[in-house]
Amino acid sequence: MAPITNYGFVIDNRKCIGCHACTVACKGEHDDPIGVNKTWVKYIEKGEFPNTNRNFSVMRCNHCDDSPCTDVCPVTALWEREDGIVDFDPERCIGCKACMQGCPYDALYIDPNTETAAKCNYCSHRVDSGREPACVTVCPEDAILAGDQENADTEISRTISREEVQARKPEKGTEPKLFYVDGDEGSTTPGTTAREEHYMWSDAPHQVETEGAEVPDFDLQKAAESLAESDVALGGGDDESEARADGGNPDCGCDSCACGTGEKSESAANADPLSDGGYGTAAAATSNDDDSKGRTERAYELLHEEAKRVYDVGESHYQSWGWEVYSYTWTKGISAGTLLLSALFMLFGVVDPDPITFAASALVSSLFLAATGVLLILDLEQPTRFHWVLLRPNWNSWLVKGAYIITVAGAYLGFAVVGGFLGVEAVVHPVSLGVGAVLGAATAVYTAFLFSQSKGRDLWQSPAMPLHMFAQSVIAGGGTLVILGVVGVPGFGEMVGPSALALGAGLVLHAVLVASEIFTPHQTEDAEEAAARITRGRFRTAFWAGGVVVGIVLPLAALAVGSPALAAAAGALALAGLFAFEYCWITAPQTISLA
Repeated sequence: MAPITNYGFVIDNRKCIGCHACTVACKGEHDDPIGVNKTWVKYIEKGEFPNTNRNFSVMRCNHCDDSPCTDVCPVTALWEREDGIVDFDPERCIGCKACMQGCPYDALYIDPNTETAAKCNYCSHRVDSGREPACVTVCPEDAILAGDQENADTEISRTISREEVQARKPEKGTEPKLFYVDGDEGSTTPGTTAREEHYMWSDAPHQVETEGAEVPDFDLQKAAESLAESDVALGGGDDESEARADGGNPDCGCDSCACGTGEKSESAANADPLSDGGYGTAAAATSNDDDSKGRTERAYELLHEEAKRVYDVGESHYQSWGWEVYSYTWTKGISAGTLLLSALFMLFGVVDPDPITFAASALVSSLFLAATGVLLILDLEQPTRFHWVLLRPNWNSWLVKGAYIITVAGAYLGFAVVGGFLGVEAVVHPVSLGVGAVLGAATAVYTAFLFSQSKGRDLWQSPAMPLHMFAQSVIAGGGTLVILGVVGVPGFGEMVGPSALALGAGLVLHAVLVASEIFTPHQTEDAEEAAARITRGRFRTAFWAGGVVVGIVLPLAALAVGSPALAAAAGALALAGLFAFEYCWITAPQTISLA
């Protein structure tokens, strides 16, 4: 049996001088346009003059062993080669940007020339001809090592075995193969430094979310606890040289912790320093690492250094899913909910199973499903390739599964519309209605599983997402049916009462799930920060005024009165509020820095 080859990178930060030769060589090798980078260097400065230090971190694709981008790509434009390289074929890409949501490292971007996704591919064309990647060849300090990590005779394998190395976000479970020697937490943990509008030698592109130090979203204590629970071995350092990371008040450097005086906590001051540590080798861990309290204190010290991001590139992932996506989740909810409730009402005898009435409901559902399809195609960078999702499917991707669910639902709706208006009784047969209800529910909830494949968006990883998507479809369907019935559209009058009840139940469940997903403690700092931006950041008006007051409080109050006119108003308000919530939920997590 042939030996397994598993290529990876090691960046030796002890040698890196931040010269950007790797960036330039990469762009020249691949003829990349201005403004996008497959590899780039981030500068972090720490300390206070004259005791300052600048750290360089080379950022790129991690070529993960369990790569989320390959799972979520609907057309297998991304795939893992047998030698461990995650390669990319722009000729297959449809530009859906799902891979950009799936990658926790911001390694992918949309190439403005080809209008397809792109990333570091380990210079696979050079590797196939026996050469090293361009960045390795050009580095003047030999700070970049590339090679087979499984071969004990390679320099990269020896370095990983002998040195204490660190990987970015190992807690994501992606098994990254980009390691750093002497990695700095201020560089590898994005939340420890704020994005600025102006850097020392560059300006942030207009699409980048910048964060001022006066609004510290970073929860230092929570980040320290998360770091302590990971596999990262925590290194020691000179306490006198360690400053703070959050850019808070000048005395303490921290508006997030409880120290309040600018002095280190007693426990932190008395903590024994640990030996320098890293990630990836058993030898790197020390006996003190087994003490969870000591690890938390040391992690706090590491992160409690005043770090400033002084050079970076614009994150290409920023809001890659825009208005088309949060509009699509809204129209899809209306389509799914209308079909679901109509089928259930007739299946359980709440309303008479009339073919024409069901056909009218199916027609409304099909119109919003068509709008959903249009929005999905509009969001593609290569809209003429949309059919490849069905013809070249990657069955690991929920985007593919969702596309087939929508296609089957569309075919069923066509049957219901034509058959119903022709008076075919089979349309309202219990089996047909059961199929309709199942398709409505599937159409509603599949997006939750697509979002769960987006490893880069921690707030979307909620286990309650499928139930929440279902509740939103009940709200959307109930509100639509109530409005149609109250305004006098033939066939919908009988549905006003049960639809209003469904709307009220959906609103209550929606409120409970919003509270659980937004206001309860989150497992990661990125999720916590995204929730904070929804409730206290720039999304607060849309969330509180639109999503809560207009979308929940006022509709429930209107429904409580019991007037048909107010029930219709409640439906309209609920739909508007649901759109506001979708905007916040889809957009806010995309403003979190990944690199």
